[in-house]
Amino acid sequence: MFDRILVPLDGSEHSHRALETAIQIAKKFDSKVALLHVYSITVMPVIVPEPTTVTPAGVPVATSAEVSRMVDAARDAGKEILTDGEQKVRAQGIEVETALREGNSVQEIVKMAKEGQFDLIVMGVRGSHKIREILMGSVSEGVIK
Repeated sequence: MFDRILVPLDGSEHSHRALETAIQIAKKFDSKVALLHVYSITVMPVIVPEPTTVTPAGVPVATSAEVSRMVDAARDAGKEILTDGEQKVRAQGIEVETALREGNSVQEIVKMAKEGQFDLIVMGVRGSHKIREILMGSVSEGVIK
């Protein structure tokens, strides 16, 4: 019934619970599990009105080296999340693969789900505040749509 299960992980308690649920399903149906972590770094542009050429006081400016360090840190954190999840799945005798991607979480989850022809996606829902959800949308809601 469920040969391939995709589990997006973000390190939250909700994603840990989703992984535990996916492990139980995989054990019951002898499924393979794929773990996915998507990271992204958003650098907001600073708009300085003409003709000023100096950044306004108090506005943080990230150099390309700092942005590179932030990306490396996000990637390393993602690798740790995947390694932890992989160990939990392997400990249960379940075949597992991992993927680390950079980009928009919703788009990358949907893309991997289509590419891998998964039968099931098991993911956590944070239950974020309605205002934030209206403004930004939730990842789980975006994947469902």
